[in-house]
Amino acid sequence: MGKFGLKQILLAIIVLILLISFPWVFRKPFPQHVMILVFMFGMMAVAWNIMGGYAGMFSFGQVAFFGIGAYTSSFLLITYQVNPWVGLIIGGLIAALVGLAIGYPCSNLRGHYFAIASIAFGEIVRTLFTNWKLIGAAEGLTLPMLDESFKNFIFHSSKLPYYYIMLVFLLLSLLVCYFVATSKMGYYFRAIKESHDVAKVLGINVVWYRLIAIMISAFLTAMAGTFYAQYILYLDPDSVLILPISVQIVLISMLGGGRVDSGAGDRGGDPDACLRSDPGDAGP
Repeated sequence: MGKFGLKQILLAIIVLILLISFPWVFRKPFPQHVMILVFMFGMMAVAWNIMGGYAGMFSFGQVAFFGIGAYTSSFLLITYQVNPWVGLIIGGLIAALVGLAIGYPCSNLRGHYFAIASIAFGEIVRTLFTNWKLIGAAEGLTLPMLDESFKNFIFHSSKLPYYYIMLVFLLLSLLVCYFVATSKMGYYFRAIKESHDVAKVLGINVVWYRLIAIMISAFLTAMAGTFYAQYILYLDPDSVLILPISVQIVLISMLGGGRVDSGAGDRGGDPDACLRSDPGDAGP
């Protein structure tokens, strides 16, 4: 991903102005709600692209990180009155640590094998949360109706604050992705994606950089989970921990216009190409 040209910068500025102006043109709640969800899934798709597009780990387990972020901040708010913004950070850190814990045993899995393992991971988390009475089990959690304020991360009278908060989150995820893509780390990710063996010969710590990609992706996805919890004010396993959410994230990233030498577009947006691996790709 090289430097942006003048036309690209101008186009980005125009798009940003249009997005900022959107809720003032379409003042009804439903169009704003649709755009909030677009931003949220866009953020999670960008997070997935760091792990799946650049590092080559085709994951269907992102919903687990989404749910962990949502449940962590909500549980802390309900039980210990922890501010949702603090809960957002804690949820992101816990999701990153869970990603580290699950990513290490799967460090030698590639292609289809990693995808299958990620599905299993997501289903394990969903089953655990469905039966965990401390966090509401299948009944879920209902967040308290606090006073409307930015500090409390809750707004009763308008969706406008949610709109701009989610837009900022999306822009933040794009900046993180750009930093990764243009840094030495991004080149390491690409090398790992193309060939683990060659990356090892070049002196790249394959396992460590795969874990870094998972943790960055998990943290950003958990942020979206906390936002969703504060936006809806209710969550249960059937709303934040179902496989279709992961599928939507992958589809958005794969079909969102990837370009050559940039994430998922390296293989022309072909999911089979991203999953394709050599017979020995499962590792020892």
